[in-house]
Amino acid sequence: MTSSVLDLAPVVPVVVVEDVSDAVPLARALVAGGLPAIEVTLRTPAALDAISAMAAEVEGAVVGAGTVISPANVADSVDAGAEFLVSPGWTDTLLDAMKGAGVPFLPGVSTASEVVALLERGVREMKFFPAEAAGGVPYLKALAGPLPQARFCPTGGVSPANAPTYLALRNVGCVGGTWMLPNDAIAAKDWGRVEKLAREASALTA
Repeated sequence: MTSSVLDLAPVVPVVVVEDVSDAVPLARALVAGGLPAIEVTLRTPAALDAISAMAAEVEGAVVGAGTVISPANVADSVDAGAEFLVSPGWTDTLLDAMKGAGVPFLPGVSTASEVVALLERGVREMKFFPAEAAGGVPYLKALAGPLPQARFCPTGGVSPANAPTYLALRNVGCVGGTWMLPNDAIAAKDWGRVEKLAREASALTA
């Protein structure tokens, strides 16, 4: 994969897998819809098995782990086959673990001070979370002036309505979201609908 998660697709689906049997058809639908970078959150017991299944069985998928909050999460995710890591926030301990994992990663930030601290550590690509609650487009636009070297994947409250506005910012590489994964479609195993929504999301531009 590219060394940058931010350049894989305009939208990174943030996936919560409850049933591991859903993992492969779900990932195939997303890839078919043009969203190859898939963030599987470590919020369920099925998450690591889902990452393994997607990585092994879905051609074209670039599967990552989200909600990575500890060195153990880092190790378990990479062992499962995760090709990138995403955290909602970061500490020095977590950052050291992610840096040592050998895969791209996006540590989460929501303040200018956190961005500066990461830049000091040589990290230029970050998750901006929770995007809307933390100030959204105006906040990221304000950061671009003094901190132009930082690039972001805003996640949290991003939708088809506001995604193009985020993507228009010069310091945004992609956005993360869940709108292409409606609960009723997942429950009904309506992978055709997921693929259609993914295709619409992949076509979003600034």
